[in-house]
Parts: sequence; C-alpha cells; structure tokens
Amino acid sequence: MKLSLQLSHRCFFFLPVLICLLVNLSQPSDVWAKKRDLYDIIYLLTTDLERVLDYKEELESVFDEKIQRKLKVVGRGKEYALIYDGNDSARTVSRTLIQHAELLNIAGFDEPYATKDQNFHLLYNVSYGMGPNIGPLKKRYDKLYMILGEKVKQNLFIEKTAYGNYKLIYRLRGSKRETTLVARKQGKLLRSKRIAVSVAKENNNPTVYGESSLINDRAVERAVVKKTVIISRLKTPKKGSFVSTKKRKQKKKSIAKSADYAGFEKSIEDYINKLRRKGKIGKDESTGWMVYDLENDKAIVDINADRAFQAASMIKPFVALAFFHQVKQGKFKYGPKSRRKLAAMIQRSNNSATNWVMRQVGGPAKCEAILKKYYSHIFKKTEIKEYIPAGGRTYLNSAAPSDYVRFLRALWHKKLPYGNEIRRLMALPGRDRLYNGTPIPKGTLVYNKTGSTAHLCGDMGILVPKTKAGGRFPYILVGIIERRSRPADYGRWMKSRSNVIRHVSTLVYKQLKKEHRLR
Repeated sequence: MKLSLQLSHRCFFFLPVLICLLVNLSQPSDVWAKKRDLYDIIYLLTTDLERVLDYKEELESVFDEKIQRKLKVVGRGKEYALIYDGNDSARTVSRTLIQHAELLNIAGFDEPYATKDQNFHLLYNVSYGMGPNIGPLKKRYDKLYMILGEKVKQNLFIEKTAYGNYKLIYRLRGSKRETTLVARKQGKLLRSKRIAVSVAKENNNPTVYGESSLINDRAVERAVVKKTVIISRLKTPKKGSFVSTKKRKQKKKSIAKSADYAGFEKSIEDYINKLRRKGKIGKDESTGWMVYDLENDKAIVDINADRAFQAASMIKPFVALAFFHQVKQGKFKYGPKSRRKLAAMIQRSNNSATNWVMRQVGGPAKCEAILKKYYSHIFKKTEIKEYIPAGGRTYLNSAAPSDYVRFLRALWHKKLPYGNEIRRLMALPGRDRLYNGTPIPKGTLVYNKTGSTAHLCGDMGILVPKTKAGGRFPYILVGIIERRSRPADYGRWMKSRSNVIRHVSTLVYKQLKKEHRLR
C-alpha cells in the first residue's frame, strides 16, 4: 500500500511534464520543421531578486557544472527569474525538464516548468578588465575597493570565464541602460587612475575573489579589537591598523558596562517563540543557536548548543579538515586538482566534489574516524555516515552547534592543519545567511558555510566587523532550523527560515555593537 502511494505521488508530480512531452512528440515531422520556437526552463519567477539569488545558489549544489553554466538570472519589468538558458526545441526541453524535475523532486525543491519566449532581458554588470592571470586583477581590485562606494565594495568580484580568463566586475545585475549609466559615471571617476570601464553581460561565471578574500589577504583574521576603554592620552590609531589588547598603565580610564548576555539570550528565545505563536515556525521545527566571543573567549548565546542536528552542507568544512590532516601526514599532495575540488566543495557546495574529497580520505567513516581520533576535543556530536546522495538529499550526517563553534574557534586560533587554506576557502564569495541581506556594515570579514536540505536551513561562520577604534572584533554565530516533514513550498520555506537566521544575526550584531563599540 505504501509503495503504491509513493508511485502515485511520483506520477502526479510528473504528469504535467509527461503530457507536455507526449503532445510535443505527437506532432508530425513537417510541423516540427516549421516550428522555430525555442524554450527555456523556469525554476523561480518573483519580484524578489534576493530570493532568486538564494535559490540559484541552492540549485547549484544539486546540478553538475554543465547545467550550472546554463543557469541564468534574467529580468522582465519588476520581475526576476532563474532559468535554464537552453534555447531548446520543445522536444529537447521536454526531456531536459523531466531530468531536472526528477533531481529537484528528490532533493525537495519546487517543480520547474518550461516556457517559450517570455520577453526576459539579460542582466548586466560593470567590468574593469579581463586577463589570463588573476594577480594583476587582484591589485586593481584593491585600488577600486579604496575608491568606489560602499555599495560597490560588497559586490566587487573577480570571476572566471568559460574560456579560462579572469574578469573584474561590479555585479550590478541591472538593465543595459541602468548599467551603462553607472559605467559612464564610474569611467569619469577612474579615468585618472587609467582604469577602463565597460558593460558586460551577467553570465553566471563562478566568482573566485571578493570582499572577504581581500580582507583575508590583508591578514586581518588575527586582528583584535581594542577593549572598551576610553584612554584620554592615547592617540587614535590610524584607520585599518591593528589595535593591541595588551594592558597599559593609564591614569584615566572608563570601562563600559558589561552586557546582560543572559537577558540577550532570552531575547532571541522570545523572538523564536513569537514566530511559533504566529505560526511562522512550525511545531515540527527545532532550532539551535550559539554565539561565541572570540576576543574574550566566552559563549554569549547557548540555545540547544549540544543537540545534534542534520549537518547538510555544513559538514563540508569538517571533511576538508579530515582531508588536510591526511595531506599533512603525507598521504597525498594538495595539488591543482584537489585545490579545484576543495573550492567547489566549500564555495559552491558541489556534492560530487565533496564525494571526491571523501573518497580521497577513505570514505565517510574514515573522515569521522580521523576527526574523532585526532580532534576529539572539537567533535563531540559529529557523525559522518554517508556520501552526499544524488540530488543532495543528505540527512544522515549530523553535528551540534557547539561542534561548529569549537571547530571555528580552533580555525581562528590557527590550531588546525592548513588552517590558512581552510580560511581562504571559507572566505570565497557566496551567498550567506549571516551577513548578506543584513544591516551589518560593509567591510565585515566573513568565513562561513551554509547548509540546506528539504528539512534544514542553517549557517555557521566567523564574522569580523570593524570597531570605531579602527580594529576588528571577531565572533562566531551558528544558526540552525530543522523540520521533521518536507515543506509544501520549498522555496518559500527556505527564504523564510533564511530570513529568521538573518534577523537573529542582526540582533547579535546590534548587541555586540553596544558592548564593543562596533561601527
């Protein structure tokens, strides 16, 4: 009985696709010859660009690189769409649609549909040059970062094109007219710097360098914040300089009152309970939160911190640690191929790359064994039980929020093998739920890894915002929302829960801003 119900559900899911396919295949060959219509596949159509960008990143964890290359964000009036830009015939798009729908159904995503010309227009970015080597573009990036405004800084990227070149862009994702106006304005500003400005199509090229990459390259991951002490005779440090926390003899000082962190933790619990009362978080959903002050080495928020949740893609930095442990032991080398695989695993959450890394280590059980044997002080509740299944439907791997915090704390304090490389990978540009879409100021360094399945929405990372004194204050934030049942509308559920995590991240930042004089 159970099997028949499952089959009925699958047939119902694919019925519209099958009807489309049968109608198209029934057309006579002479009719096919006359038809010139080209079709694309639409995954999401909405007025919310942020939702489209989040959904795009989640789909990229399911599809292989060949499909990823054809994913595009396009516009139409005030709407944005995420499409598979196949420009296929009705016959071809029907076959492709069935393949994509099956993958997405397994992973718990919403059903896509095919459409012919919808008058979508391409989106455009501002370009500052392209070349075969990334080095010169990094130097130009640094210059532009100092010259251009705050809005541009967060969306300044170096991407890798399909032909192996590197391109430095301001990812505006605007119409051609809007982007041209911005390019002209910036061109006048940058003419004296001998930096040419042009308009370039948004081609969904993978990004290889961004704001956190630059800050990480400037070696500020070990920057420390100036204590909340106002010293009358101490000179104000220059902008961007490190601030020492060593004790000095001072005649006058004023120490800010310590925050009531117990009350702050309760405010987060009250916020979650309020969402539950309003039905915005379901009865079958559990949450876990942890905030850790790296500067003063203490926990600030601890809500279900030792409870094991599904790990989803947040397990991937742990897999990277097991891999680098083996590299340090001389089991194998970290070369160009493994470098590409690790970047795909961490930055783009590529599941086939993750399975490749696991196989190099010796499989999921071997990854867990290494972590438990050599890093048992970190991994108390972590379990790595499976490769990432087809479609990204991974539910067996698990970890507790406190495990993520201990891992990130060790990473920050350089206690892990190849820690600099793990930090570089976790600083690569990508959508996150801790910084993107929040009012946290631009120029904040972020090391993070998100996790998403049909049952889980999460993020864990280190945020390093600037202080008013010119230093930086590092802290860890872990947020997890897990549900027992699959949502009826995956996209809407994921967007909603992502925003819950972003709101909690905002609450955390505002509290720390008062306590530690952040910008």
